[in-house]
Amino acid sequence: MSLPARDTPRPFQPPVAQRDIKAEVIYCVGGVASPVLSNIYLHRLDNFVERVLIPQYTRGSYRRRNRAYGTLTEAIGRARARGDSDRVKLLRKQQRVMPSVDPDDPGYRRLRYIRYADDHLLGFTGPKAEAEEIKQQLARFLRDELKLELSADKTLITHARSQRARFLGYEITVQHNDAKLTRGRRSANGGIRLGVPKAVLDAKRAQYLQRSSKPLRRTALMNENPYTIIGTYGAGYRGFAEYYLLAGNVARLNRLRWDMERSMFTTLAAKHQATPWAMRDRYQAVTETPHGKRRCYEARIEREGRTALVARFGGIPLRRKRDAVLTDQVPVPRRPGKQLIQRLLTGICEVCGGTDGITVHHVRRLADLDRPGYADAPRWARLMSARHRKTLITCGRCHGLIHPQGASS
Repeated sequence: MSLPARDTPRPFQPPVAQRDIKAEVIYCVGGVASPVLSNIYLHRLDNFVERVLIPQYTRGSYRRRNRAYGTLTEAIGRARARGDSDRVKLLRKQQRVMPSVDPDDPGYRRLRYIRYADDHLLGFTGPKAEAEEIKQQLARFLRDELKLELSADKTLITHARSQRARFLGYEITVQHNDAKLTRGRRSANGGIRLGVPKAVLDAKRAQYLQRSSKPLRRTALMNENPYTIIGTYGAGYRGFAEYYLLAGNVARLNRLRWDMERSMFTTLAAKHQATPWAMRDRYQAVTETPHGKRRCYEARIEREGRTALVARFGGIPLRRKRDAVLTDQVPVPRRPGKQLIQRLLTGICEVCGGTDGITVHHVRRLADLDRPGYADAPRWARLMSARHRKTLITCGRCHGLIHPQGASS
């Protein structure tokens, strides 16, 4: 089950009129304070679930034994005593396709609850009729106490074994595989499995494709240097892949990596007027990972007396992480002009590639660069206009050539 976003600056005194709620929702959606306000306002929902619903729908220490399973266990013991190994194998084969406990035990119920901001998920072990009761009680509490309505599209009752529930971008299922054995016991049954949704992966891949299968050339990056291009692609892939490394089918991201690689090579090829395969060979590298060496693509900017700047794409082993450790870091105040500082640190002129006397050239308005006769404008002006930037990193020689042409600095 999941809730729509409902944020209000008065957490414990919500407006009675539904119209007021809608107005405040429009104001808060997408704001940085939205998760904080959700946590404050929905704290009462947490208390209701933990103090009312969970005690009401949780009972029993364990399920009762399955009688049919126990009967087979006794038959296996008698066959072993007689030394009938063929009979033991047959009975064991029958036993492994039936549950060892009663899945319909009326004396056993479990209800679990988790919430992140305005999305929440309840896991219930029991019949569907009782799941409907839980949903109705939840809807009644939200309507009467918090003046909220459950979203009909998002609040679903999903069978965990045969269907998939969606939570925080993951697909959640309960595994069932009688053939998966570990030390002679069925090890997969009842385990929770996280998966990468196909729809999410297809939407991400579509950002780097044209006409469904052709790699997309990102013209907005063509005027950047290879360090920026590879770094942009690398950051996009790294963020997506690292988020889904908890999934059991994380290997599915290989297709995304391939599509992003082709798009990156096509963009670099258009910049250098070369072929994508030439770009692949030029920037191919190898990096060390906890799982051994992996192929990646790198662009380096060497700096005398300092560590080289490296932009990397790939090199992430697509192996499932069974657990994740979240470390809250102290936020560092963001310094203004971070991108400009990064460009200065490269120590390379963006006009000629020189490294002597690096400085910054600045214009007051980009509109001044698009005056009549733009096709005949000097190269530095065309570069600034194409990048849509009012600053340009230049060497001393190029900066000296700019000022006689009447440019402001």
